[in-house]
Amino acid sequence: MISTDRLARIALDLQLGISHQDRFHRLIQSVRSLLHSDASALLRYEGGQFIPLATDGLMQDVLGRRFALKDHPRMEAIARAGDVVRFPADSQLPDPYDGLIPDHDDFKVHACVGLPLFADQALIGALTIDGMNPAQFDDISDEELRLVGALAAAALSNALLLERLARQSSEPIASGPQAGADQPEMIGNSPAMARLRHEIDVVASSELNVLILGETGVGKELIAKAVHKGSPRAGAPLVYLNCAALPESVAESELFGHVKGAFTGAIHNRAGKFELADRGTLFLDEIGELSLPLQAKLLRVLQYGDLQRIGDDTPLKVNVRILAATNRDLKQAVVDGAFRADLYHRLSVFPIQAPALRERPDDIPLLAGYFCERCRVSLGLERLRIQPQALQLLAAHDWPGNVRELEHAIHRAAVLARAEQGSQSPSLASHHFNLGTGALPMSTSPGVALAEPPLPVGLGLRAATDAFQLALIERTLATHDGNWAATARALELDGGNLHRLARRLGLKA
Repeated sequence: MISTDRLARIALDLQLGISHQDRFHRLIQSVRSLLHSDASALLRYEGGQFIPLATDGLMQDVLGRRFALKDHPRMEAIARAGDVVRFPADSQLPDPYDGLIPDHDDFKVHACVGLPLFADQALIGALTIDGMNPAQFDDISDEELRLVGALAAAALSNALLLERLARQSSEPIASGPQAGADQPEMIGNSPAMARLRHEIDVVASSELNVLILGETGVGKELIAKAVHKGSPRAGAPLVYLNCAALPESVAESELFGHVKGAFTGAIHNRAGKFELADRGTLFLDEIGELSLPLQAKLLRVLQYGDLQRIGDDTPLKVNVRILAATNRDLKQAVVDGAFRADLYHRLSVFPIQAPALRERPDDIPLLAGYFCERCRVSLGLERLRIQPQALQLLAAHDWPGNVRELEHAIHRAAVLARAEQGSQSPSLASHHFNLGTGALPMSTSPGVALAEPPLPVGLGLRAATDAFQLALIERTLATHDGNWAATARALELDGGNLHRLARRLGLKA
C-alpha cells in the first residue's frame, strides 16, 4: 500500500526550482524508494523510440542507449498499452535491461512494470520499474501505479512544455524529416555538449554561414545537420559535398555543374551541388582541401549568388546557405597562402568549435551505450553489454580519433566478443578493445599512413581474420574521413567487394 502522504511529498518536491535533469533523477529515486524497486528508468518517447532521461539501479551506459520499438517488443507493448503493464516472470518478450543491472549479469527473471506516460492523450514517455523478486510488486494495485505514472507524466510534460517555449521564438516549423531511431544523433550531457547545443540553437535560426571546426571524428556532420534542421531552410535539401574526396578534374563540375559537351565525358547536362541546394543548405566538408582556383569561384557565388555551369555562359542565381567544416587550422592556412583570407572571413561568420572526446570524458559511457545498441541491431544480437571494467578503460583512454574511433572500437570489440564467446549475447571485456597496444593515433593529414592494427590472438583463424580485416577497414576508412571509394582504392579492392565485405563483417547494415 502506497501512502498518499508520500505521494503528496513527492509531488511537492518535484515543484522545487531545480533543473529538469535533477527533477528527473529525484523522481525515479523517489519511485525506487516508494515501491522498493531495484531499478527504475524515466524515458522520453520520440521518433519511434524511447530515450532514457534518468535511471536508477542500472548501468551508466543505459542513458546513452536508444530503445526503438521495432527492436524491443517489450517497449512496444508499453507504448501501445495505454495503461499499466505488468510483465509476467515467464514472459517471452526479451527485457531490454537484461544484463544491464550491476552485479546481475545473467539476471532475467524478475518483476517488471511499465507505465506509459501521456500528455493530452499523446504518448510522451514511459516509466519502467524492475525488481529482483518476481512477486515484488504484487501488493501494489494498478490504481496506485497510475498515481505514480501521473506524477511522472506531469514532470515530463512540464519539462517538454518549457523546452518548446524556450525554442518557440527561434525554431521554425519544419516539414523536413524528424530525428528517429535510424538517424545518428549527438550524444552527451557534459558542459561542453551543453555549450555546443546552445551555439547551434543560437545560429540555426539565422542565415549566417557557419564554419564548424574540430578534429577528425568529432561529429562535424552531425552539427551541420542539427543547424540545418533548426533553420528556416529545414524543409529544403541539405546537400553534402566532401571537398577532400574530389579529384581536381571534377571538383568544379561537382560544385557548379556542366552542360553537354563541355568536356570529354560530359554526355548530358548536369546540375552542381549549388543548384541542388538552392533555397536550402550546402555542407562543404573538409573545406580546407579545396584548391585556390576553386576557392575564388566559390567566393563569387557567396558574394553575388550567381554561378555558371562549365561550358555555359548563362549565369544562374542561387540562394544557398553555406555550412563548412574542417579539421585544419584555416587561420594558419591563410598565413601560409593555402587558403584565401576573404573566403575565410565569408565562411567564419559564426564559427563553432566541436569539442574533442577527451574534453568530455563523462559522455563516454553514454556514447558507449549508444553505439552498443546500434551495434547490437546491426549484428543481429540478442543482447550486448559492456563490463564495468571495460567502461572504466574506455573512460580513461585518450581517443585521438574521437567519437568515430570509439564507435569503431566498440564495433570491433563486439565482433571479437561474439567470435570468442560463441554467443548472441556477448559481453565486452577490457581485452576486446586492445587499447593498451592496439589504439593507434589516427592521422588528420592526407597521405599519412596509419600503422597496421595488431594481430588478434586467442581466436580461431576465421574469427582472427575477420577481426583483422574489420580493424584494417575501419582505420583506412577513418584516415579517408569515411569515404568508401577512397578506402577501396587505398586497400586495392573493388568498391563493390569492399561494401559486401563490410556488410559481412557487420561494419555496414
